[in-house]
Amino acid sequence: MTTLLDANAFSGTVYSGGWIAAHGGDIAIIEPATGDELGRTGVADESDVDKACAAAADAQKEWAAASFDERAAVLRRAGALIEQNLDELKTWVIRETGAVAGMAAFAVGVAAQECYEAAALASQPLGQILQSSQPRLSLLKRVPAGVVGVISPFNVPLILSIRSVAPALALGNAVVLKPDLRTPVSGGFAIARVLAEAGLPDGLLHVLPGGADAGTALVADPRVRIISFTGSTEVGRKVGELAAKHLKRAHLELGGNSALIVLDDADVERAVSAGAWGSFLHQGQICMTAGRHLVHERVADSYVEALAEHASRLPVGNPATEQVALGPLIDERQRDKVHSLVTSTVEAGARCAAGGTHDGLFYRPTVLDGVGTDMPAYANEVFGPVAPVVRFSGDEEAAVLAAGSEYGLSLSILTSDVMRGLALAEKIPTGIAHINDQTVNDEAVAPFGGVAASGTGARFGGLSNLDAFTESRWITLRGDIPAYPF
Repeated sequence: MTTLLDANAFSGTVYSGGWIAAHGGDIAIIEPATGDELGRTGVADESDVDKACAAAADAQKEWAAASFDERAAVLRRAGALIEQNLDELKTWVIRETGAVAGMAAFAVGVAAQECYEAAALASQPLGQILQSSQPRLSLLKRVPAGVVGVISPFNVPLILSIRSVAPALALGNAVVLKPDLRTPVSGGFAIARVLAEAGLPDGLLHVLPGGADAGTALVADPRVRIISFTGSTEVGRKVGELAAKHLKRAHLELGGNSALIVLDDADVERAVSAGAWGSFLHQGQICMTAGRHLVHERVADSYVEALAEHASRLPVGNPATEQVALGPLIDERQRDKVHSLVTSTVEAGARCAAGGTHDGLFYRPTVLDGVGTDMPAYANEVFGPVAPVVRFSGDEEAAVLAAGSEYGLSLSILTSDVMRGLALAEKIPTGIAHINDQTVNDEAVAPFGGVAASGTGARFGGLSNLDAFTESRWITLRGDIPAYPF
């Protein structure tokens, strides 16, 4: 396979039983760094979703009956194909999402690993032998749910799509995937091409870029039994409500405003490096981004000064043509939201120690000092390269500050006393906690998810995928029919 993704092959289409025209027409795929058109994508509507769900439900029965090693082999081949086409996939991620080269390579690597872990998932035990007070064999058996609907966002679309698609397929389901219209290639078309080349039977994966109408249709379709949604808390609430109305499970991985806590015994130089990475990686467009820097007052001045110096010398530009640390934000709407949160926080009394400016979609990494907990850039998820700093005087105050958010995704505690850090982490409810590392971490083998406004818990990664994408069935067997009083 010399070219995995020829834009002419999928131009203006969606993937549903092959490359077909969509009923919602087509739109341009825009490179955020330049404004250039990278290609065109079809726009799926409700009728496209209905047709795809019907085809997926038909194809799923035979796939569920296939042996686990047949399903695993497809996923292993898919992982290998992703690795073999790293350069091409990386280029699409860079140009479509604005990721720098290192971030794009990481995304491709994780995508391959997700396929390999999914392949291993296929051979996991099907269930358990249960205790019973009756003379019978009592079993819990995991069975495929049927059709899984996946809705993925723009920021790290390759990972955030395949982490649901791969395990769902490995466990015998069919998948209808709706990637963000801004990133349909790395969020969906690339996955379709890889899995087709890997031998996935027709009809099991449909990729339908579309708007809110397509998403609503996918959640409501009676043939879809599970929804896996990654995106904003605002939209996630609507998805959860609609899924509940239709009595289906929704796995929601939502927003975050994660705290990075720097204790007074931390190595400040290393803490600053970790803090800069946690806030500025991928322009801050990661749900796990360090959105709140809580720094002990004894080291806060030196921390802010060093973090601002880091920010001021990080190069920002087109990652497809330059060696830069930050690329562009995804679009003008996101840029304007970030800038509004920064400027309103400064107007509220914070000091802009670095950044706070932009050139087009290229936003400078920004450090805000003297931030109050009620200021906009602290209280809200910014989803941009912004590091608000708040001072605290003791561990209890740090715990109260960190826990004082509606979000509960990731947590970072930097300290020379690991047990002190662990004790502090136990007071702060989050789905993920890292002692002596920054907030942005992702591994296919680890459970991933947040609590409260960050989502419905660890629904992805490792053995959590078994619960996410199967149903549990209770089965009993007796040697004879028992006699009953009636």
